[in-house]
Amino acid sequence: MILSEYKKGGVKFGTSGVRGLVSDLTSEVCYAFTQAFLRSADQKNDFVVVGHDLRPSSPSIAKACIKAIHDQGLKALYVGQVPTPALALKCLAEQTLGIMITGSHIPFDRNGLKFYRADGEISKFDEQAIMASDISIPKALDLLDLPDAELSCISAYEKRYIDWFSVGSLSGMVIGVYEHSSVARQSLKSILSQLGANVISLSPSDDFIPIDTEAFRQEDIESGIEWADLYTLDAICSTDGDGDRPMFADENGKWLRGDLISVLCAKYLGVNAICTPVSSNTVLEKSFYFDVIKKTKIGSPYVIDAMLGLTMNEANLVAGYEANGGFLLGSDLYKEEVVLNKLPTRDAVLPMITLLVEANATNQTVSELFLSLPSRFTASHRLQDIDIASVKSFFIELTSDLSEAGKFLVGDESAVVKLNETDGIRFTFRNDVVIHLRVSGNAPELRCYTEANSEQMADQICQDTLLKVSEHLRLMG
Repeated sequence: MILSEYKKGGVKFGTSGVRGLVSDLTSEVCYAFTQAFLRSADQKNDFVVVGHDLRPSSPSIAKACIKAIHDQGLKALYVGQVPTPALALKCLAEQTLGIMITGSHIPFDRNGLKFYRADGEISKFDEQAIMASDISIPKALDLLDLPDAELSCISAYEKRYIDWFSVGSLSGMVIGVYEHSSVARQSLKSILSQLGANVISLSPSDDFIPIDTEAFRQEDIESGIEWADLYTLDAICSTDGDGDRPMFADENGKWLRGDLISVLCAKYLGVNAICTPVSSNTVLEKSFYFDVIKKTKIGSPYVIDAMLGLTMNEANLVAGYEANGGFLLGSDLYKEEVVLNKLPTRDAVLPMITLLVEANATNQTVSELFLSLPSRFTASHRLQDIDIASVKSFFIELTSDLSEAGKFLVGDESAVVKLNETDGIRFTFRNDVVIHLRVSGNAPELRCYTEANSEQMADQICQDTLLKVSEHLRLMG
């Protein structure tokens, strides 16, 4: 039997990795996906790296993955609780396969698997090969206790940034680390401290909190402002649950958009070719910082595929990022005798540290760094627990008549000047406002991204659009 024919419940590949309800991610399902991955992949070594986030369901899923690895005649190198990019870096260094158990930012009742090849995150082509792979699940799965974690994965990840930015590059800065339940919280504090910052720990949690860096919770917005004032911070650093998306606030405690952070990071690093999803802010194009820009569907596999295409030209120094700020480095970078090796998977640490180092070196505040960018502002939020079939029908309605779409969205039948259907439906209007709607690939959610020349306008349009859509879906039944 091939994996695509196996009854997997609601477990499937999303925008980045396999995702599903914890109740559907049984030991058998996780075993099946792991076995299919191993049988479809080109494995050069006799071991597979396995790590996970802090979700309470993650260790049991790791046990099922390790069982599948052993049954394939391979060894499991268990690295324990690690950020996703740390595991990816380990796979690259060892030239071996890896599996990260994480649901990233999605709700508490869900989880997932991310698969890594020796050269980085798997592609959409790899996903198809996994689904077409033969599987054979034993009648009984005897799962063993997890072994002690191998710790070199974390130390190598931290060393990557200490070597590139150098000890003392953050001297004099006071940085808050919003810990919540991020698996990257200890590494982030360690890196910042070793670079010379005075680190203030903020709100660690033993309970898992599904932080979404594209839809800030009101309590986090308020806490950021309070922390910045209370501790006189230069910035606040955090990540989502598995440490591959940055959550970064300036000296005022204002959380900053991930795609804007990434533009400044790429400029500082000196890359000239950028790949990013269509949902990212058009400040990228309007800044004129880069020679080559490639827009893709949403999801890191699409960004990675585009990056690989751009690296075919040796003149390109390539990077990619997602609207959530996860930064992918597609080329090795050199500074004197130090090399920052490519890491073609989302990473939260590099963009945040880059901006902090630049601010400290130029004696600017973090907010002042962003004044160099064109005034384009993005807002995003979501409707949860939607009926996906109803949303898809609604999308057909909107795209079949652009005059009706303009009337519904902004009250002007002639307002739409461009429709982009690369991923979801993205309308550009006469006044340069953008409204982008899409169904999440990871959960039953409708995402709304808006863009305008003022922050207040972008926020208001996002709120108004979701209210209109929510009411319309309710009337559709």
